[in-house]
Amino acid sequence: MTVTPSRPADPAAHERLYRGLRSRIMLGEVPPGKAMTLRGIAQEYHLSMTPAREAVRRLVAEGALTLSGSGRVATPELSDERIEELAALRALIEPELAARALPRAHFALIDRLTVMNGQIADAVERHDAVGYIRCNLDFHRMLYLRAQAPAMLAMLETIWLQLGPTMRALYGRVKRNEPPRHHRMILAALRAGDEPALRLAVRADVTHGLRHLTGPAAS
Repeated sequence: MTVTPSRPADPAAHERLYRGLRSRIMLGEVPPGKAMTLRGIAQEYHLSMTPAREAVRRLVAEGALTLSGSGRVATPELSDERIEELAALRALIEPELAARALPRAHFALIDRLTVMNGQIADAVERHDAVGYIRCNLDFHRMLYLRAQAPAMLAMLETIWLQLGPTMRALYGRVKRNEPPRHHRMILAALRAGDEPALRLAVRADVTHGLRHLTGPAAS
């Protein structure tokens, strides 16, 4: 009897699914505690179970999804202690990345960051939580790419990924009417070439945002 070999998985299909689901989680498009199924994920992306299973495996390893003993897949519901731990990591990593980026922060980059900060203001005005998170992460990522520290940036993106659903769920606790004021301090420090001020502004930006996640609801 001839045995027909199984069809090999399409690496490109798996990567598209992984990147798509990863982006949705990081941007807060999936709420915390949201249950999923491999079948549902595969159907949503019009793919087989194999790339869905592999993408979920990778996202579980990154802390973006949880997998129970019964096979239940969900986005994590972070405790206050876990949020504080991730916030502390951001406060350590992001000022260092910004400081490493400073020598390569030319005026054209600062101009692009200024435009991006305007896009954040537009998202705030539209009350677009996902758009706000996307533009805010893009602002920071654009600066940190100039640090030329890929391992450090990859570690930071894993932290952003784990915080994504929680950031979106609690976005309404901060009634924003303007872009983060610390971004203006970051831009001013970049223009002045002032590393201590830049470190201080980045750390303040990170801690000011994340403290709302564990404190009482904003009034």
